[in-house]
Amino acid sequence: MIIVLDGPAGTGKSTVSREIASRLGLSFLDTGAMYRAMTYWLLQNGVDVNDPDAVALASSKPVILSGTDAGGPTITVDGVDVSGPIRGTEVTGAVSAVSAVPEVRTRLVELQRGSAEAAPRGIVAEGRDMGTVVFPAADLKVFLTASASIRAVRRAAQLGVTDPAGTAAILADIERRDAFDSGRATSPLAKAEDAVEVDTSTMTPDEVIAHILGLVRERARA
Repeated sequence: MIIVLDGPAGTGKSTVSREIASRLGLSFLDTGAMYRAMTYWLLQNGVDVNDPDAVALASSKPVILSGTDAGGPTITVDGVDVSGPIRGTEVTGAVSAVSAVPEVRTRLVELQRGSAEAAPRGIVAEGRDMGTVVFPAADLKVFLTASASIRAVRRAAQLGVTDPAGTAAILADIERRDAFDSGRATSPLAKAEDAVEVDTSTMTPDEVIAHILGLVRERARA
């Protein structure tokens, strides 16, 4: 079974996907972490992340391994755990530009499909092009949405930001990333035609999880 959750940043994809995978006994794949790991390596190695040609040339060099255990997913680059550093502001600010480079997406899509093939029972994968590009034949496609302002408040809470100016800066960054991800030429953020859209703006994570598990049961009975 392959279940995919797509959507913009801050909609709860990672939390929801991981819990669904855990409850169903499936593997879990955080594809966003893979793009962040690539970005982190490029920054650490002095590659200009705003130069698509330089990024393309270097994209085959890092060894990126994504652990798919829902109980404790991991992400390493060249054997080093980078799960913490890839969530920093420098990587966050650069990852959209890196993700737009076709050579980066080609390489990581290959790794993502390999993870699914190696999953013993199936996988829950989250990202931005899972249903449209990576797994177009997935058993269930879900597109999570939420208003930009709600997503900014959620991200601020995660980061411990309490002042209005800080939240406003997060909102501006979210809107910038949304525009970049949706407008890029290669594998833009888009809802698959056969995806079920779920607006999480007024839903708790538990409510989103319950709703998606209900969709899984419906597909199983079909």
